[in-house]
Amino acid sequence: MAALRVLLPRVRGLLRPWAGYSALRSFASGANFEYIITEKKGQSSNVGLIRLNRPKALNALCSGLMAELNQALEAFEGDPAMGAIVLTGGEKAFAAGADIKEMQNQTFQNCYSGRFLSHWDRVAHVKKPVIAAVNGYALGGGCELAMMCDIIYAGEKAQFGQPEILIGTIPGAGGTQRLTRAVGKSLAMEMILTGDRISAQEAKQAGLVSKVFPVETLVEEAIKCAEKIANNSKIVVAMAKESVNAAFEMTLTEGNKLEKKLFYSTFATDDQKEGMTAFVEKRKASFKDQ
Repeated sequence: MAALRVLLPRVRGLLRPWAGYSALRSFASGANFEYIITEKKGQSSNVGLIRLNRPKALNALCSGLMAELNQALEAFEGDPAMGAIVLTGGEKAFAAGADIKEMQNQTFQNCYSGRFLSHWDRVAHVKKPVIAAVNGYALGGGCELAMMCDIIYAGEKAQFGQPEILIGTIPGAGGTQRLTRAVGKSLAMEMILTGDRISAQEAKQAGLVSKVFPVETLVEEAIKCAEKIANNSKIVVAMAKESVNAAFEMTLTEGNKLEKKLFYSTFATDDQKEGMTAFVEKRKASFKDQ
C-alpha cells in the first residue's frame, strides 16, 4: 500500500496541466509557428496533430523547427483534453535529416560545452502517447525523431535510414541505440555502417514499424489509432506507457517488479473501478481520468 501512495501521485502529476500551458495555449493553433502546423483532431478533439512544415528543405530539422516542435509538444502535453499526439510531415518527407548547413562548422568544443542536440529528445519524454505517421524520407535525424515516438505507422513509400556515415559522422540523437533495440544488431550495423535505407515493408518486417498504409490514408489511420488510445483512461494509459518503456531500461526482474507496482496502482483509481464495473454490467466504460 505504501508503494501505491508513492506511485499514484507521481502518475497523476504527469497528467496535470503543465504550469506554462496557458502561456503556450495559443501556439497549439499553429498561428505563431513558422516550421510546423498544429491542429486538434478526432471526434472529441482529443488528438493533437503536429505536422512538420518545411517542404522546400524536405523538413530538415533545423534549430527553429525543433524549438517549435518542443513548444507544441509542451502545449499538447499540458492540455488535459489531449489523450494522444500524432507527429507527421509531408507526403515526400517526414524529415530528411538534420539541417547540415547548421552543423557543418560546429566544433567539438561547441558541441560538448553547448550540449548540441540535447533538446532534440523532448518527444521521447512526453508522457502522452505519440504516434509517428511517416511518409517519404525518414533519414538521419528524421529516423531518430520517428523512433523517439511510441508507435510508428508508415506510408507504403516511406524510406528509413541512418546515412550519417556518408557525411563523415555518426547518428547523434539516439540512432545507434534506438535502431539497434528496434531491429537488432545485424540490421542496425548494416544500415549505420553503409548508410543504406530500408523500405516501409522492410521496416515492418524488422519490427521498426507496426503498420503500413497507402500514402493518402496514413495520417487518417494514425489519428484513428490515437483516438482509440485517447478514449481510454489517461492515467492508466500513462502507467501502461511507463511500464512498456521500462522494458528498454531494466532487467526482466526489475521490469516485472515495476509492472506489478503500476498494476497494483490502477486499483487506487476511479477508472479501474469504472472499467471493471462497466465490463461486468456489459456497458461501455465512461472514464474520468481519475
